Amino acid sequence: MNFGEILKKWEKQNKGTEGSFNKDAALKAGVFGERKEKGHRRNKILRKKPDAIIDLHGFNGEEAWTALETFFSNSREMGHEKLLVIHGKGNHTVHNGVLKDIARRFIERCSFAGESGFSSAREGGTGSTWVILKEKG
Repeated sequence: MNFGEILKKWEKQNKGTEGSFNKDAALKAGVFGERKEKGHRRNKILRKKPDAIIDLHGFNGEEAWTALETFFSNSREMGHEKLLVIHGKGNHTVHNGVLKDIARRFIERCSFAGESGFSSAREGGTGSTWVILKEKG
């Protein structure tokens, strides 16, 4: 008997019984575990607008880093999930995107900054970066 035949036999024997598999009940009971919940959280956050926004235009490198430390720390304390950092594209500077580079380095080093990426073209494209904060835990 192959696996398919075994499965059909089992389903036939357990059809309508309490021991049968109910996908909806399993989802509610959390049978599929935390992985699905985390994926659901991520997708929900990616679709939502940022909880807070910081604009770094006009800052020098040191000021931008300090502002990012304060912004991220305060945002985490307030329970924010998604942030937006506006750093500009660097088109109007001699050094091509100093603030963009500082924002990227800060996000990489921040222990509670999770996934990040550039905004859509409609929302600033490569001139701004969204960041999902990791859950407190």
